[in-house]
Amino acid sequence: MAGRELDGQAVPASGPLPPGVRTGGPLSIYVHVPFCATRCGYCDFNTYTAGELGGVLGVDGYLDAARAEIRAARAALDGAPAVETVFFGGGTPTLLEPAALGRLIAEIDTEFGLAAGAEVTTEANPETLDPSVLGALLTAGFTRLSIGMQSAAPGVLATLDRVHTPGRAVAAAKQARAAGFDQVSLDLIYGTPGETPQDWRASLDAALSAEPTHLSAYALVVEDGTALRRRVRNGEIPPPDDDVLADRYEAADALLTAAGLPWYEISNWGSPCRHNLAYWRSRDWWGIGPGAHSHVGGVRWWNVRHPATYSQALHAGRSPARGREVLTPAERAEERVLLGSRLSEGLPVLDIPGDSKAAGERVRRLVEDGLVEEVLGAEPRLRLTLHGRLIADTVVHRLLG
Repeated sequence: MAGRELDGQAVPASGPLPPGVRTGGPLSIYVHVPFCATRCGYCDFNTYTAGELGGVLGVDGYLDAARAEIRAARAALDGAPAVETVFFGGGTPTLLEPAALGRLIAEIDTEFGLAAGAEVTTEANPETLDPSVLGALLTAGFTRLSIGMQSAAPGVLATLDRVHTPGRAVAAAKQARAAGFDQVSLDLIYGTPGETPQDWRASLDAALSAEPTHLSAYALVVEDGTALRRRVRNGEIPPPDDDVLADRYEAADALLTAAGLPWYEISNWGSPCRHNLAYWRSRDWWGIGPGAHSHVGGVRWWNVRHPATYSQALHAGRSPARGREVLTPAERAEERVLLGSRLSEGLPVLDIPGDSKAAGERVRRLVEDGLVEEVLGAEPRLRLTLHGRLIADTVVHRLLG
């Protein structure tokens, strides 16, 4: 997971983990590949085109630095269990040769070991895939593919500055299944200015025609510093409309559920991505790469963003971490509510912090308002209703009091 740099504690050159902090359970690894061929207008991820890097760091330099961080992670987590999930995100990981990505997988396996049946995912833009690349990705060790489709409507793709043709993502997903990928996911974005209800339904129908095992659908967010933000600010296009976003979400949920892809997380349907579940369940992961974020044993940290600075730190034997937070027990409890409430499996009632009587009253009111439902069992849980999913942040605020 890669994100914005934050303020936080200074990180010693020796590494981000304070003495005595270790992973106590399942371990995941995220690998951030910061390269993109072009920049999409809505994207604020930590990515760079070749022109933006200006030759200061090539692929080989990045790979060397990433392998060095994997080795540093292994030294910091001595005795850690085998890695259960690996996720390559970006950026566009598939701009790199599959064999190069495979060398990073091999480095993780050498240092940590990959658990039996480990899930190894890469994100991919559809224009980077063809049958030969897909076969090479399987050979490299990938078991799951996540393809950025975003839309099947030409006008929507143009507004988002996506360069692939409307049908390319669906074709790539079908090729991936034919190549031998058992797990194939498609990503969609809804609520783009100018998108009609018919556009959205056509995008969903097109995605389902590829018979994916998983589908993600995200509301368009206009992020600061993006080309899309400038266009909205200048009045060229309107901002996304909240009522439209809600309509799009409800339409997607109904259609995907009917197609046999039930929701398991607010923005995700189908066969769960085990790596993403590790995030939502507040488990431990180490983020490799510039701008990558990590969480181990209640310590959260983030790497420097620029690839050259990242590489320089590792080649000098220093940690690339820029800042860290050591979460208090209260902060960890709040985070469990924030993340766990997003899952269809529900949030354990015992995870709600504070006085049990007051928490019970908050839950009662949320049930009466139709925002959560109680799931009875050996471990009573709360699950968001469809209405609750639409205003999940409000529900969490009320749960926390």
